[in-house]
Amino acid sequence: MLKRFVDRIELDWYLFAPALLVSLSGLVTMNSFEGDNYFFLRQSIWILLSIVIFLVASSIDWRFLRRTSILVPLYFAIVLLLLLLLAIGEVTRGIQAWFQFGGLAFQPSDLAKLVLVLMLAKYFSRRHIEIRNVRHILVSGAYALILFALIFLQPDFGSACVIFGIWLGMVLISGISKKHLAYVALIGISASAILWFFVFAPYQKARIISFINPLADVRGAGYNAYQSTIAVGSGEFLGKGVGQGSQSKLQYLPEYETDFIFAAFAEEWGFVGTLILLAFVFLLLLRIIDNANVAPTNFEALFGFGVAVLLTIHIGVHAGMNMGVMPVTGITFPFMSYGGSHLVVEWLALGMLSGMKRYSQGPRIREI
Repeated sequence: MLKRFVDRIELDWYLFAPALLVSLSGLVTMNSFEGDNYFFLRQSIWILLSIVIFLVASSIDWRFLRRTSILVPLYFAIVLLLLLLLAIGEVTRGIQAWFQFGGLAFQPSDLAKLVLVLMLAKYFSRRHIEIRNVRHILVSGAYALILFALIFLQPDFGSACVIFGIWLGMVLISGISKKHLAYVALIGISASAILWFFVFAPYQKARIISFINPLADVRGAGYNAYQSTIAVGSGEFLGKGVGQGSQSKLQYLPEYETDFIFAAFAEEWGFVGTLILLAFVFLLLLRIIDNANVAPTNFEALFGFGVAVLLTIHIGVHAGMNMGVMPVTGITFPFMSYGGSHLVVEWLALGMLSGMKRYSQGPRIREI
């Protein structure tokens, strides 16, 4: 049975290898080489489980996801899951974003991002002829807005922003009229200005300023961001060496294994190591986009581009907040940060891409 399963898998090494190397980079950064290795041991298990999920997903024919009768119930199942989370979810650091099962925690927002990519890929793939109609901005925006609102209420502003970014990225890729999109942006800017000048209290404005520019208050809200920039800078050209990162290992940098894994890695590996890490990421994104460009149907092409958008947002925001140029939002670095929920979903997405490539052969078909 195992031999038959292995024979069914046609491994896309250009997807698998870069993702594995990024995962191992995070694993090495979590290893203290002395004392407690709690995060290292648990993350090792999550990586092994995620690879198994990738291999299984690579062997599945995902063409059934093109059916509306499958995707719409899946979307509403995620909506119900997020509603249930607001009722009975575990509150951690003021955010009600996890279901707790003993020693395990599951964050539904990670799965919601992937489902939104699937939903938008399906929606836009069937409307390529009339895609410039403003109605498609509103309908697709409604799909994203429901998930955005439910995640924002947790309140998980970082994941909510990713949901918005996925929608915006896929709208642009699908070819929707830029004029209509500009009207939407103008309405958003006008609403924000009205809230700022006539609605928000002074203390609310102060919180927003602190969020946008955390380094303005390095002794308070900006402490983590400040320590993160120190870690990145202290790595210099070649880094301090594996296991020698003082900011992370001496706990000056809180949560170095999740929100600030990029800074902890940069401190130990320096500028050269960081460039190599980003090269792995670039190769992975390049492969995803290349596969999307030759996908046989609009659905698979848009799904591939959507996954690339999802990963790019996470990488860009995480690296930016670690270098003090973007707000600290708790966004993970794909395949690298500690945690099972996002890791499983990311490897699942790659497995789905691999499976789609294998089973969907032939020239591009435009769905109507």
